[in-house]
Amino acid sequence: MSAERDADVVTDRGRLIYGATPPGQAVPCRRDTPLTEDELDLVVETIAAGRIERRAANLPEELRTRHWPSVIDVLLRLDERLGRPPAGWKIGAASEEVRISEGLPAPCPGRVYADGVFSSPATLPASLFINYRNVECELAFRLGDAIQLRDRPYSAEEIAGRIQCLTPTLEIGDMVFEDWYGASAYFGSCLDNGGGAAVVHGEDIVDWQDLDLPNARLALFLNDSFVKEGFGRQAMGHPLTALTWLVNWLQERGRGLAAGELVSTGTCTGHCFVAEGDEVALRVDGIGLVTAVFAGSEGDGQQAASVAA
Repeated sequence: MSAERDADVVTDRGRLIYGATPPGQAVPCRRDTPLTEDELDLVVETIAAGRIERRAANLPEELRTRHWPSVIDVLLRLDERLGRPPAGWKIGAASEEVRISEGLPAPCPGRVYADGVFSSPATLPASLFINYRNVECELAFRLGDAIQLRDRPYSAEEIAGRIQCLTPTLEIGDMVFEDWYGASAYFGSCLDNGGGAAVVHGEDIVDWQDLDLPNARLALFLNDSFVKEGFGRQAMGHPLTALTWLVNWLQERGRGLAAGELVSTGTCTGHCFVAEGDEVALRVDGIGLVTAVFAGSEGDGQQAASVAA
């Protein structure tokens, strides 16, 4: 599929600029064995170099594996390697639709970094992205209290008591590997921070507990044209369930969450690929509006005006 040929076509996945491989048609790589310590270092350095130098990267065939624990190990080591100030987490593939299209065995978290958090309305600079601008419509929670490490899982009720607010959110995906769905042959987006690049959040909703979040309708617009809709239940049945899952996933890996961190709980609309110059809007009935414009290279100077405090 030619990205140039199809760039002006808009479907329920946005523009057809996700690479040569259609969703769900990647050919799994041959390897399913763990990466060695040296191989883990090589994969991390390959991705880190692409991120730091703002360029696409290629993972040699011998370093590609579908061994899920190795993929998660790379993700966490990459976060340590990059050393960027964190602002929270995002949950990739919380939606069954996304897991099927990328052949993923489970959801995959990614870090939200402080320099990638914007408040709506936002102008997102081209320097944030390498290969893609993959828009997902989500509901996010900001924590009011830290979640400390302990030796037993947290319940949804315990987590709810630590939430400061709910906010509608656009989560923007990108990765260093070319061919978004083709790279799912070796879980490429998961390796590269779960595919996370930026988030744009709306107004804070403090009184969120009485909202019917599973049935909340999230509608996505591209350049004022309706693209598709989804519902809060598509993120593990309930956004609070997704947040609780993340908390316990981190607990199992010796990590807590700090007060003030933002957690975007997973896409409710699937993928929507957009290009420089596009404007997207998320409307959540009874909750709020989030808008973002994707600037070209000449618009990079607008970043400071849009970054959330």
